[in-house]
Amino acid sequence: MLKVLRGKETVSQPCALLLGGFDGFHIGHETLLERANTTGLPVGLTTISGGKQGGDLFTFPEREEIFKRLGFSFVWEIEFSESFRNTTAEDFLSALFRLIDAKAIFCGKDFRFGKDALGTPELLEKLAPCPVAALPLKTEGNEKIATGTVKKLLSAGDLQRVNRILSGGFFVRGIVERGRGVGHTYGFPTLNLSYPKEKFALKQGVYSGTVKTDEGVFPAIVNFGARPTFGVDERKAEAYLKGFQGDLYGKTVEIYPRRFLREIQTFPSQEALKEQLGRDVMSLEEEYDQIRTER
Repeated sequence: MLKVLRGKETVSQPCALLLGGFDGFHIGHETLLERANTTGLPVGLTTISGGKQGGDLFTFPEREEIFKRLGFSFVWEIEFSESFRNTTAEDFLSALFRLIDAKAIFCGKDFRFGKDALGTPELLEKLAPCPVAALPLKTEGNEKIATGTVKKLLSAGDLQRVNRILSGGFFVRGIVERGRGVGHTYGFPTLNLSYPKEKFALKQGVYSGTVKTDEGVFPAIVNFGARPTFGVDERKAEAYLKGFQGDLYGKTVEIYPRRFLREIQTFPSQEALKEQLGRDVMSLEEEYDQIRTER
């Protein structure tokens, strides 16, 4: 069970703590978690929402799902408010150690905190009431594994690399909304989610992927972005689930894009769109046949 700290909630049990913004969790962060797990203590982490150019990788509710799967005991959720932006590094640490009984702290060597990012691992080591381990950054080739790396790949639609870097892969979590029902008219009923405004924008386009529901996980064709054939400019996540029959309205699902298929385009007619969707589904079937063969 993941405990979520907001405001003045505390963790009085001795624990190990990962310090960082953690708007997602990637293979570089996993090194920190592996080290923290060697302490034998419950492990928690901090996570900050807002203040990042282009938005966060994941919303707070999405992060909670990630942190649960990774086995964290608690997370301190921090909104990047004006007050937080102006908190000095020393005051941040003072508040942190009043709330959390940390017996071991882990962060990356590039960790910065406090007003004007003046807080450093060296300052943390000086002021912390426990040992601090500032670990070297993980690289892939000559490139640092970082949130900025993931964002560049998302902007390019390179979900195959993104999903190798992000723990559990990239996804959008939300409640299924009632759409226009147009898909039913040409044999491709879809579910619709609003793409969170605070979430970093995936490249608009059509992807193959999967959708996790209470009924199971289904292969899917996923449209991220506008739907120009129908004159809809609002940014949405829309998915056709192969093999699913039922009603998901009002239920929470997770959409996992896996591979970029094509750009969003305007079709001259619904019939032309239907023919293209048929080709997309055929591509999806071939992809999942290949996955089953590899297994």
